[in-house]
Amino acid sequence: MIWNKEFECMPPGDLAKLQAGRLRDLVERLYARVPHYKRALDKAGVKPGSVKGLDDLGRLPFTVKDDLRDNYPFSMFASPFSEVVEIHASSGTTGKPTVVGYTRNDLKLWGEVMARTLCCAGATPADVVHNSYGYGLFTGGLGIHYGALALGAKVVPVSSGVTKRQLMLMQDFEATVLTCTPSYALFMAEEARETGIDVRNFNLRVGLFGAEPWSEGMRHEIERAWDISATDIYGLSEIIGPGVAQECPAKDGLHMWADVFMPEIINPVSGEPVAEGEAGELVITTLTKEALPLLRYRTRDIVSMTTQPCSHCGRTSPRISKVKGRTDDMLIIRGINVFPSQIEEVLLSIEGAQPHYQLVVDRDGQLDTLTVEAEIDEKVFSDEIRDLERLSRKIQDEIVGVLGIQVDVRLVEPKTIERSMGKAKRVVDKRKL
Repeated sequence: MIWNKEFECMPPGDLAKLQAGRLRDLVERLYARVPHYKRALDKAGVKPGSVKGLDDLGRLPFTVKDDLRDNYPFSMFASPFSEVVEIHASSGTTGKPTVVGYTRNDLKLWGEVMARTLCCAGATPADVVHNSYGYGLFTGGLGIHYGALALGAKVVPVSSGVTKRQLMLMQDFEATVLTCTPSYALFMAEEARETGIDVRNFNLRVGLFGAEPWSEGMRHEIERAWDISATDIYGLSEIIGPGVAQECPAKDGLHMWADVFMPEIINPVSGEPVAEGEAGELVITTLTKEALPLLRYRTRDIVSMTTQPCSHCGRTSPRISKVKGRTDDMLIIRGINVFPSQIEEVLLSIEGAQPHYQLVVDRDGQLDTLTVEAEIDEKVFSDEIRDLERLSRKIQDEIVGVLGIQVDVRLVEPKTIERSMGKAKRVVDKRKL
């Protein structure tokens, strides 16, 4: 089932023409209405009338998160404040929070792209969507909610927390679609096992999991625990929230709604485009948003992209890979780039290791050190010391083989690593950098 065939299956040539026209209009609007963009375009030597098409994209300035913080709270808005009907904001853990606003048309657009997203994952109007993403200033919960309403499905706005109650409602309301972070999906399954509930007997058949990078190994863990199809959803508040890209049941890349969110993949250091299929930083231009349109926004997410049509569902929209890591949570250990997802893949490939871990980075003199704190299951933890040492060495050897640097491994008992109902905290950096 395809929600909007006109745009999701648009021939590439027609898509490029549509993008080019919308890009020209966007640059003109930003130049006229947003002082930040007028200054940035003037500095780049670009006047709106000189932007003719997609070949001019590389001349346009990038936008970064600090631009939003520097223009806090509303100076990046391109619509009159009287037309803004909804406001969200990040947690603001570093400096000012990033603020995003929506007009009524923006909310309609959000519902549209989220309806495409749910449909792409395999949801239908007949489904009951159990929505465990957080409601409030975080965009996750309301984004899924608007999409479910646009799709015509039933939505249960549970938000996160009170896990035992969630499990009861999921079972009693016969939910068929689960939406939450992948780490919370595993946490709920763990809680269910401890209370004697077999979630594999629920009516659930598909899940949309995102808001944090997660590996193929974690996908298999979720699918095994819940007996569902676990799909990856991608979005970020600055762009619109959830609903930017989504896997179809083939799970061969996330379909991106490029008629409204135009993607580029660049080298994160040079800013130059990379070849198709090569990993780089995802950059997005919002082509149709009203309140907070963004020009070449650097997401910091590392992905690759293909423009080949999907052989499974027939969509022609470009597909991005699962997020391989982030340029801002990428660790550099002794000159080596390390992403938490690489270590997660190793842990999930080893019997006895659990998908709960934390990376502790420190410095011994002038030398960086990396310790992997890894939970192991109850049965393995009760084994003899020599068996635990053997498992620790195996994990260590596998990680060294992947990363090419020495790491320490510390096995910890079950439920030692702090659980999260939102994004899991994977890295503790103790270095004085």
